[in-house]
Amino acid sequence: MSQPLAHASRLSVEDYLASEDGADIRHEYIDGELYAMSGASRQHVIITLNMVAHLRPLLRGTPCQLFANDLKLRLKIAEQDIFYYPDLILACDPDDRETYYCPRPCLLIEVLSDSTARIDRREKLLAYQTLPSLMEYLLVDQHQRRVDVYRRAQGWALDVLTEGAVRLDYLDIEVPLDVIYEDVPAPDRRRDA
Repeated sequence: MSQPLAHASRLSVEDYLASEDGADIRHEYIDGELYAMSGASRQHVIITLNMVAHLRPLLRGTPCQLFANDLKLRLKIAEQDIFYYPDLILACDPDDRETYYCPRPCLLIEVLSDSTARIDRREKLLAYQTLPSLMEYLLVDQHQRRVDVYRRAQGWALDVLTEGAVRLDYLDIEVPLDVIYEDVPAPDRRRDA
């Protein structure tokens, strides 16, 4: 996220949702303020696609739906409306079928970039924990083989994985790190989004 966009007054949720529909630039929304989203690096996109390619076939025949990048997550914290764009959202509640956002995910995944890592590790971690439906939150590093896993069942304690597989308890499956990082080019000296 970047600095909030200047506007005369706070934007209503309805106006925000209308402005995001078909917009060229996506924005996260926190209590009436908009924050423009940055683009993603090659590593970021490959990691996201690897996760989708692995998980999607495993979800066929279940009530679960997997969304990558473009569906918003809606939260309400201390009477503030918040909309984020997680990299991956898994929603398994058959009543969670809003058109432009998901209010009840069971799994959220963020691929870390230099510009978002601090927010993903602190602000979003704390915000996401307020969702009663959320069971697991993953932070996938794009510059090294490392996945940080937070689970409700473990009191949101951090579990760091650098080898083997990430166990998704809610789905009763494992995602090998070799799959997550398949075809991910080694990062160069420049750090990308």
